[in-house]
Amino acid sequence: MAYWLVKTEPSECGIDDFAKTPEGVIPWDGVRNYQARNFLAKMQEGDYVFIYHSSCKHIGIAGVVRVVKSAYPDPTQFDPESPYHDPKSTPEKSRWQAVDMQFERKLPRLIPLDQLKAMPKLCDLPLVRKGSRLSVMPVSNREWHHILGQAD
Repeated sequence: MAYWLVKTEPSECGIDDFAKTPEGVIPWDGVRNYQARNFLAKMQEGDYVFIYHSSCKHIGIAGVVRVVKSAYPDPTQFDPESPYHDPKSTPEKSRWQAVDMQFERKLPRLIPLDQLKAMPKLCDLPLVRKGSRLSVMPVSNREWHHILGQAD
C-alpha cells in the first residue's frame, strides 16, 4: 500500500463531493502534467490519498479517500467537448491516466498549509517545497502518519 496527496479546488471536486456519496466512486481525471500522470499510473487499489484543497479561502488537507480502481486511460482526453480533451491522444496511444477513488473520511479539522510547512518532519514532502506546483504526489509512510497525528 502507498500513500498520496492530490490537490483540488473544493468547488470542483473536494472532500465534500466524496462525502455526499460515501459508497460512490469518483474518477480522478483531467490531470495534464506528465510527472503527475506518472504518479497516477503508480496508484494501486487500496492506496490512501489525502485530498488537499487549493485555490480557495481555506487551503489545506481536508480528508482521505481510497483508490478503488488503478490507472486506466483518462476518458476526458478523447472527448472533444471536455476542457481536458487532447487531440494528440488516441485510444491506441493514450497519453493521460485516471484513477477511481472513494470516500474514507473527512479530517476533524482542515490542516492548513502554514501548519504543514512548519512541521520539520515534512521537509521532504513536495507540497511544502518552494516552487512545487505538482497536483499529484507521493507521501511517505512516516509523513502520512505524522500528518494524520496532527488532524486530531
